[in-house]
Amino acid sequence: MNNIQLKIIVGSILLLSVFQVNAQKVYSVEYASQADIKVFVVDYQSQADVLVFKEKYASNADGNKGRWHFVDYASQADKKIYFVGYESQADLKVYFVKYNSQAGWENSSKKHLLY
Repeated sequence: MNNIQLKIIVGSILLLSVFQVNAQKVYSVEYASQADIKVFVVDYQSQADVLVFKEKYASNADGNKGRWHFVDYASQADKKIYFVGYESQADLKVYFVKYNSQAGWENSSKKHLLY
């Protein structure tokens, strides 16, 4: 493999990873065993790991900024989530906000769960 081919491959991988980081299409599964992440919805913003805004369109979703788009089918999702009934069961605590400008990470140590 020559140097130019190697640069093209590395550049392609980097470009794909940039697009993957920004997307956050989620699907809510029926059973915990089907989920990538177990999520608990908290009552107060101050309790959350991430403040989430539900985007109407997938093109606006950006998990890096807490903007999720809920898809209709598991095959369309970047991550499958299950909403748990107790905080102690959760991998991630979320609080849903009204405006996309409010969305974002409160606890950046949990970011790895979505990437």
